[in-house]
Amino acid sequence: MSRTVLSSASKEVIIGFDQPFVMIGERINPTGRKLLAAEMMEGDYSRVQADALAQVEAGAQMLDVNAGIPLADEPKILAEVVQLVQSVTDVPLCIDSSIIEALESGLAAYQGRALVNSTTAESEVMERVLPLVKKYDAAVVAISNDETGISEDPDERFKIAKLIVERAQDHGIKPQDVVVDPLVMPIGAINSAGKDVFRLIRRLREELGVNTTCGASNVGFGLPNRHAINNSFLPMLQCAGMTSAILNPLHEGLVPAIKAADVLNGNDPNCANWIKTYREPPAEGEGEGRGGRRGSRRRRG
Repeated sequence: MSRTVLSSASKEVIIGFDQPFVMIGERINPTGRKLLAAEMMEGDYSRVQADALAQVEAGAQMLDVNAGIPLADEPKILAEVVQLVQSVTDVPLCIDSSIIEALESGLAAYQGRALVNSTTAESEVMERVLPLVKKYDAAVVAISNDETGISEDPDERFKIAKLIVERAQDHGIKPQDVVVDPLVMPIGAINSAGKDVFRLIRRLREELGVNTTCGASNVGFGLPNRHAINNSFLPMLQCAGMTSAILNPLHEGLVPAIKAADVLNGNDPNCANWIKTYREPPAEGEGEGRGGRRGSRRRRG
């Protein structure tokens, strides 16, 4: 049973086949967010802090932290953001950068066992990222593309994922510490994208025994009412065997859909998490015990 164990200084999260689905909050990322990028560039992390707290409050068990800003000192900013987020919340982090120096800076600043986002199957990338993952005893997201780009053929993406898992083992990284991103293709462009990724996730789980993640919102790219597609897609990914995703937990209806799928997949024993989250508090006066009412009755002579 594959389990990817991640931690902060005080909290552990397990991504696993028998575990509740792990939601990794995506919003600490300046890509496409001009105001956030400008603030981070100036060392103003107030919006980062607010986003971190809001996502955890909404249900995220982990947070993705990215500081990819053109012309910025990304290693410095990423380390500062990692330290800030860890000072205001206790969830483990996914440290996200395409720049190796920034990844190392973020990992050096991190307290706990992080998830590194990410490596591809490009030889140069693996030979830079995987030793870093081993050095800091982290886990790593493996993206199923190589020097040729992203294949539309799910069987080819499986071969690429297998290659990364094997190369990781050469560096002393166990398969349970490789979380594969099978790459979700846009359903508006490729009609079979949903069915293809469901089949691929099952193969990754059954044949490689690895956990999986994705940027789930890619599936609805370019379509109207994109969030409705995401809210349906994620529970279907869970049923296919996906164990985590990088997503926005603030989107209406998404977290309840994921928690409901945990219940229906048997990954929320006795529905305990669901009941804890959604049980309505008793109406005023309904909490009194019967004994109290009996005690107020008059004794008959």
